[in-house]
Amino acid sequence: MTDVLLVLRKLGILRDHAARVARRRPVDPAAFADIDVQDALAMSLLVAIQEASDIAMHIVSDEGWGVPSSYADGFMALASRGVLEAALAQQLARMAGLRNRLAHAYAFVDADRLHAELPAGLESLERFARAIAAHVGRAPGEIG
Repeated sequence: MTDVLLVLRKLGILRDHAARVARRRPVDPAAFADIDVQDALAMSLLVAIQEASDIAMHIVSDEGWGVPSSYADGFMALASRGVLEAALAQQLARMAGLRNRLAHAYAFVDADRLHAELPAGLESLERFARAIAAHVGRAPGEIG
């Protein structure tokens, strides 16, 4: 059975870090060239995506729906059970790949692309938070 309090705590952290990204993201892409701005955004984005991934893995495992082999698989498992829409799960699976690049420097992260894609990514994280809140029987306003 899913630990609702743990999930709600993690959703609060996710939302807090997503809000930090939204606040810090410069409107002007040229200002995004500042490496300190990139670092701050990347760290908060990494934490937000990590929290979403942890929540997905936690729910899938605790509900007895299997053990996902990757963060991306965790989101897809939630979609297969109707917790997430398939398109949202696919977007989150791509964000899990971004999380890996940010955390492990697997590849260079294109700053211009990251700047351009942040609004849609943040919206996906918010949609995830709302879907998970509904799954655990809470209104979106009841999370962090």
